[in-house]
Amino acid sequence: MTERDQIQFGDTVIAYSVVRGRRRRKTVEITLDPKDGVIVAAPLETTAERIRDVVNRRAGWIVRQASSQVLQPRPRQFVSGESLPYLGRQARLFVEHAPVARVGVTFDHWSFHVVAPATLTDEERRAATEKALVRWYRARAAERLPERARYWAQRAGYAPTAVLIRDQRQRWASCSPDGTVRFNWRIVMAPPSLIDYVIVHELAHLRVRTHSVAFWAEVARLVPDYRIRRARLKEVGPTLAM
Repeated sequence: MTERDQIQFGDTVIAYSVVRGRRRRKTVEITLDPKDGVIVAAPLETTAERIRDVVNRRAGWIVRQASSQVLQPRPRQFVSGESLPYLGRQARLFVEHAPVARVGVTFDHWSFHVVAPATLTDEERRAATEKALVRWYRARAAERLPERARYWAQRAGYAPTAVLIRDQRQRWASCSPDGTVRFNWRIVMAPPSLIDYVIVHELAHLRVRTHSVAFWAEVARLVPDYRIRRARLKEVGPTLAM
């Protein structure tokens, strides 16, 4: 079974595959393949955290040596061994085939556990698993984002008309002239500090519509380190996707 994961190095997303071997005793080796991308060979018992540490340490070398084709993130297959981001952490995905009617998702100990109907083909299972995970993320977004928006609105004296969760692929959030604030469900993949930045940013538009000096002063009033959070969001943004 091949595991897949990715890290962020500057503006570059390094996606890699992990191949474990019983005969490999100690070393973790990284190779670059024009077809299969970044491949990490590791001993059977090596933890995912240690592998990520090795890739992080070699990230500069990978970026210097690899072509853009090698660094291109591979599409997720939604199979056991892959990882998905949630609240800024990577959660391992485990997929089980069972005699069930539909795909179910549970989240426990920072792992996604998916049970899928055994009668599905590989492609049907991939598509159904992706849809089930999207539903899970949207449900978590519907729980978390309005609650944090209420917190910041009360703290700052804002009064949004409504807080909605949407599938906005090009934007993290938006604020309508009528006071409705909409959030992209994918932002729950980001660290909580970046989630709060996006929320404050959008709520501030209730007071200042344009990105003027007055607007950024309003954001800074609530999030003094907004520049750091904003830059970090630009870095990790490409990794927050299904």
